[in-house]
Amino acid sequence: MKRSLRRQRMHLASHLILILWALVVIFPIWTLVINSFKSRLTIYENPFWIPTVWNFSNYSTVISDGDFLTYFKNSLQVVVFSLLAVVLLASLASYALARWRGRLSALIYYYFIAGMMLPIKIASIRLLEITRTLGLLNTIYSLPPIYIAMGLPVGIFILTTFIRQLPEELFEAALIDGATKGRIYSLVVLPLIRPAVASVAIYNLIPFWNDLWFPLIFINREDQKTLLLGVTRLFGQYQTDWSKVLAVLTLSAIPVLALYLAMSSQFIKGVTAGSVKG
Repeated sequence: MKRSLRRQRMHLASHLILILWALVVIFPIWTLVINSFKSRLTIYENPFWIPTVWNFSNYSTVISDGDFLTYFKNSLQVVVFSLLAVVLLASLASYALARWRGRLSALIYYYFIAGMMLPIKIASIRLLEITRTLGLLNTIYSLPPIYIAMGLPVGIFILTTFIRQLPEELFEAALIDGATKGRIYSLVVLPLIRPAVASVAIYNLIPFWNDLWFPLIFINREDQKTLLLGVTRLFGQYQTDWSKVLAVLTLSAIPVLALYLAMSSQFIKGVTAGSVKG
């Protein structure tokens, strides 16, 4: 009886903690969304409550009058290409490193892991020089190589660990059936590492989509700017229309939330993989 009562109390306490944490996470999103439907002046009256008059003109203005669609398209192209490249290259490299046991493979693996410890922003000046030499300055094509370099270390770290946990019998059975290494990768490994791939994609999506540093350094042309860089146009020298800024930020958050909701089940499996035996 005492044990059951104690378990109920722990269960209730854990739920209360999770509810409080959910409120902490939801509160900024709530503030962002409701203030995007207010006018420039009413946003200061009560920024944390529902507006008395819903103002939908903020969204229509930023979509029709500004270059929001161009910025959105540029960001979408850059992020989608970068994520696909990171997933493909990281999965191929992880498959090779997981199956190749030796000192050289260990050195290569730790070389990639070292990239997680060194922020790529410290090489911004050198990267700017390389980008100018390659003729990619002021184009969105200057961003994917940077993002791929940012995402590969953590991608290889997650996927290599995941592939090493796969049963050896699967690879032996595939080899006995006459499968090549390429077919083993595509038909055996890829279907089994989908949770880890989802974790890599979601983990890299947010820094890619929200990056302002490299677009600010590399891009000056209006038709090549990314979404977050385009938002800076709404900041004035003496005053800023925060309702329109929040409207753009709300629209920019939709792809991130959509991808997470679409891959949430796989993401949770990837995060919890190996935490429970049996």
